[in-house]
This record gives sequence, structure tokens and C-alpha cells, in this order.
Amino acid sequence: MSQPDKPTSETHNSRTVISLGVLVLFMVGLAYASVPLYKLFCQATGFGGTPQVASVEADEVLNRKMKIRFDASISGKLNWKFKPSQLSQSAPIGTSVLASFETTNLSDHPITGTATFNVAPAKAAAYFVKLDCFCFTEQTLQPGQTVTMPVLYYVDPSIADDRHLDEIKSMTLSYTFFEKKNAKTASNADTKSEADLR
Repeated sequence: MSQPDKPTSETHNSRTVISLGVLVLFMVGLAYASVPLYKLFCQATGFGGTPQVASVEADEVLNRKMKIRFDASISGKLNWKFKPSQLSQSAPIGTSVLASFETTNLSDHPITGTATFNVAPAKAAAYFVKLDCFCFTEQTLQPGQTVTMPVLYYVDPSIADDRHLDEIKSMTLSYTFFEKKNAKTASNADTKSEADLR
């Protein structure tokens, strides 16, 4: 009676190498996917103070009002002036409200920046919904240029169903602008295109 062949150490080593290779590819793929997946998770749940994003307005307006405060800051050595056009707004929950922020490039050259945001308190962030926003979009400002950037938002009426948030009377929407390194500015692109024509 013949006995089954025992796997050789060479076969065992080959399987180990293949398994490790698959694991490495999986980990690399997970690393690339983790940032967009985390961003989607935060937007869907409000985790970490991330507001939700919607394309339609609320279908209900409540008698209860919510005060929204605005905060603006810049990161690093970004030579911009960045401030909210209004310090706060108060409106009935479910009402779409337009706010704006003003940004000025104080430098003598074009700069491209991008903004991140969050809402405090974090436990109420899931109910802050943005319909339109300048965040995560590259903004290129020419020397001395000032732009006004709008934010259209509302507070989700379903906040009234969360008894743990009955004491919440105000929220703070904060933006931070970062310089986008290695960004091609409009003036640089124009210069290159002119040089190519010569």
C-alpha cells in the first residue's frame, strides 16, 4: 500500500513565499485605499467631527434653532489671510444657510492651497450637512488676490430624535488651509505654454 507523498521543504517554502507575497500586496492595497475609505466613513457617520455631505436640502424645518460659529486658520508658513465673513449664524434646524470665508494671498507669487474642516462638538457632527463647500478643492490665488468662498449647509432635523443632543445649542465649523506643494499654478502653466509656442 503506497503512502501519500509528503510535501517537501521546497514546496512548503514556495507556499510560504507566495502567501507572504499576497499578504504584502494586500497590505499595500489597503494602505492606498485607507485614506479615501476613512474619508467616506467619516462623511457618512460624522466620526471625528466630519460633517456629512448631501446634494438635496432638508425636507423638514423645525422650530428649534441652532447657532453655528465659524473658525478659520492656516497651517505652517502659508502666507494667506483667511477669515470667516461672519462670526456666527443662527437659523431654524433644517433651513439651508449660506455662509462665506474670505481669503487673501499676502505673498508676491501665486500660491495653491486646500482646506480641511471639522465640526465641534464631534458628537453632533453627523447632523451638520454641507450642500456646497470649497473644502478639498485646490484654490490658487494670485499675488494680492482676495476671493470669497461660500459654504451652503443645514443642520439635519433628525438631531431632534437624538435625546443625547438635546443640550446642544451651537456648533462650530472650522476650516484650516494648507499650502499645496508642487501644485501647478495657472501662471506657471501659461508661462510654459508661451515658451512652447516660441
